[in-house]
Amino acid sequence: MKRLGILAAATLLALPAIAQSPEANEAARKVNAARVSAGASCAGCDLFQSDFSYQDLVGRDFSAARLRQADLSVVTADRSLFRGSDLSIVKAYGGRFEGADFSRAILEDGVFVGAYFGGARFDAAKLEGANFSGADLRTAAGLTQQQLASACGDGSTQLPRGLILTDC
Repeated sequence: MKRLGILAAATLLALPAIAQSPEANEAARKVNAARVSAGASCAGCDLFQSDFSYQDLVGRDFSAARLRQADLSVVTADRSLFRGSDLSIVKAYGGRFEGADFSRAILEDGVFVGAYFGGARFDAAKLEGANFSGADLRTAAGLTQQQLASACGDGSTQLPRGLILTDC
């Protein structure tokens, strides 16, 4: 019996990998987005182009999730985990991210106009091209001048003492 199990496992390992179709990927993303909208965390999930605008995502775990091109406008995501997530090209106009963790996250080319980041963590986050115009980052932790050198803001952007941001 044990020998039959090993033979079956070896046969399965020898089968070629079958890639999911774009339709299957989109269906899986919709299921993930519906679960999040219903209150679930979704660490490691594919949430590409999902719309979470105006939703309450407080205390959720999105670590290592793919939120690329998602809409997080006017979202409340206090104390949520985005560690290692892809938030590139995200729209987060007026989002609230108090105490959120963006450590090692990719926020490249994201729009965070008017967002609030009180006590949020940005250790080793990638911010190239991110727009923080009007954002409140005064008490954000882990931000460095090197990170902000490739991001932008405006005269109303609030930063931790000693850091500067170029105008968009």
